Amino acid sequence: MGGMIAQIVALRNPQRVLSITLIASSIFGSEDNKRNLPPIDEKILTYHANGAKLNWSDEESVANYLVTGSVLFCGSKHKIDEKRAYKQVEKEIKRANNLLSMFNHSLLKGDDSYEGKLKEINIPTLVIHGTEDTVFPYEHGLALVNEIPHAVLLTLEGSGHEIHCDDWVHIISAISNHTSLL
Repeated sequence: MGGMIAQIVALRNPQRVLSITLIASSIFGSEDNKRNLPPIDEKILTYHANGAKLNWSDEESVANYLVTGSVLFCGSKHKIDEKRAYKQVEKEIKRANNLLSMFNHSLLKGDDSYEGKLKEINIPTLVIHGTEDTVFPYEHGLALVNEIPHAVLLTLEGSGHEIHCDDWVHIISAISNHTSLL
């Protein structure tokens, strides 16, 4: 979601943006295009559909559901640390005013007015994408690099739709290098 918002800001207000970093993102615009990008994995759609049946006032059920999501988003390179995932989820549950608001972004739809305009982004752009992303398959990252002039790609081999701690050093280094040119 943040990557798509960054694209819109870069297009609408380029004078306010020094650089953008798009992590596990996709192209914002019409879904009716000729890119033929692979869709969200069916497992992810099923996972989100199961969320509609969940009793969101039952914190234990919510925690189990969210950790299941973490497992689904994780690529084969990484083993999910379930204890760590549960600790993180417990923190999220305690600080949330409305747990269901974490799914608000699914209400947004593409806007044809941005279709084909990524070539107008003339801001240094770093695209970070895992090769096993089940939400936005790797081809989505490649499409961003292909359509945004001079975009640079950091490929996270075996990573999913996640920012795994084992990848932090690579991600931090890439962002540091990307922003050091500003």
